Amino acid sequence: MKYTTALAILSCLLSAQAYTSSPFVKPSSGVASRAPSTSLSAVGKKDSYSVTLLPGDGIGPEITSATVGALNALTSHTSWSINFKESLIGGAALDATDNKDAFPDSSLEECRKADSILLACIGGYKWDNNPREARPETGLLKMRSEMGLFANLRPAKVLPQLIGASTLKPEVITGVDIMVVRELTGDVYFGTPKGIDVVDGERVGYNNMIYKESEIRRIARVAGEVAMKRGGKICSVEKSNVLDVSQLWKEVTIDVMEKEFPKIDLSHMYVDNAAMQLIRYPKQFDTIVTGNIFGDILSDEASMLVGSLGMLPSASIGSSGPGVFEPCHGSAPDIAGEDKANPLAMILSAAMMLRYDLGRGEEADVLERAVEMCLDEGWRTGDIKQEGDGCTLVGCKEMGKKVEAAIEKCMA
Repeated sequence: MKYTTALAILSCLLSAQAYTSSPFVKPSSGVASRAPSTSLSAVGKKDSYSVTLLPGDGIGPEITSATVGALNALTSHTSWSINFKESLIGGAALDATDNKDAFPDSSLEECRKADSILLACIGGYKWDNNPREARPETGLLKMRSEMGLFANLRPAKVLPQLIGASTLKPEVITGVDIMVVRELTGDVYFGTPKGIDVVDGERVGYNNMIYKESEIRRIARVAGEVAMKRGGKICSVEKSNVLDVSQLWKEVTIDVMEKEFPKIDLSHMYVDNAAMQLIRYPKQFDTIVTGNIFGDILSDEASMLVGSLGMLPSASIGSSGPGVFEPCHGSAPDIAGEDKANPLAMILSAAMMLRYDLGRGEEADVLERAVEMCLDEGWRTGDIKQEGDGCTLVGCKEMGKKVEAAIEKCMA
């Protein structure tokens, strides 16, 4: 098979060796790891890789262009190359299909054939009044479901160069390094029955929060693999005091950890308390595992600890096939086309792609170091620029060029 299981990919790519020089990954605590059951290679190393680009909407094309530029600058110094092919998703796809499909089958086919996928962002005011089936987000849900992308990994690490960009006190956020492992293909976003009906003369909307035991087990295993290469701690977030589905989540997570990851320090927290604790004392968290809707909210909250969504990458993986790598931020239609976007989150997502899907850890390190070099040199886009910080404001294109220049220095 071309791809290994998600757990094998994680075991390889979260290993201490793979991440030793990466500034964006927490070093291992020394917690013993289980022996992987399959090969540790995501894609066999080769001379040329195929990557499907999904620029999407809003600022998506701008940050995609900057990211491709950075990757081309990197591969100009390697013996291997990346071939890019663009496909449609989100509002762009709706416009091209007369509002019929936010993720056309042609895009799905290109994604399945690729070695990996880079997604920018989707959505915008233009499509806000569309019916649910013709919204950009429907394309994203279709992609996750059709490609089996059940695990979303979202790191939130506070960089010393950007402590001043956070709205929280430096003593609260210094040293924060959290990984949110979010289940991605279940819960209320996919549960049935769902809809809007008329009951007793008034409209009633409903969605079904539902999880199968097997879905909980596989995301718990991913969280276990992640935590064993980090601090050895997992906080499982749910609402088991009032929700039956959360009671099952808690019981299954405990069972997986006791039987398969006995060295993991497992704790539990209700989602409302977790939301509060992320602001009150975020350093208590290492790895958080939670369901789709809770993870959607908490991962955005955790990401703001670093000061801007524009700095945070993410990875979505399944049990087979290519992963999807995307920045955590949205499409920012209010600044689209104005050269104000921050491309660094997508560039860092590309680094995750190199590490996870293409097996090019050393080159991923170079891309991450180049981003840090730009921050050290004082280059800032508007979202991370602070009054009186002595840094220089640059636009999206300029920041992309600064990253390319930093890559040249790293590869010299």
